[in-house]
Amino acid sequence: MDESQKENVVVPEKFKKIVEEVEQMSVLDLNELVKVFESKFGVSATAVAAAGPAVAGPAAEEKSTFTVELTDGGAQKIAVIKVVKEVLALGLKDAKDKVDAAPAVLAENMKKEEAEELKKKIEEAGGKVTLK
Repeated sequence: MDESQKENVVVPEKFKKIVEEVEQMSVLDLNELVKVFESKFGVSATAVAAAGPAVAGPAAEEKSTFTVELTDGGAQKIAVIKVVKEVLALGLKDAKDKVDAAPAVLAENMKKEEAEELKKKIEEAGGKVTLK
């Protein structure tokens, strides 16, 4: 912060004394004060600083992999079982068990296009899918 920014900061009256005392501390004293706050209140100054950018990051990026969850086998379970068997290269019993166990995860870490294609095929067969 340069001097002009420091002058523009409005400090509420209830914090003026504390801010004045902090301004007069050396860097070593400030470091020690931070450590006292961390142990006294069970917080970490670095965790707060690191969490700031991390919160903004995922919101800006689009997910590239998805988990495909079958939420309902639908009225035409046989058609849904056939799609699950074909797309996931499962045996008939394994595919039936997955559809019968709905809601169940069908696949994890699928590329967006593949996940949407699987969802489309299952919904066309009468099942319901959620992408997570």
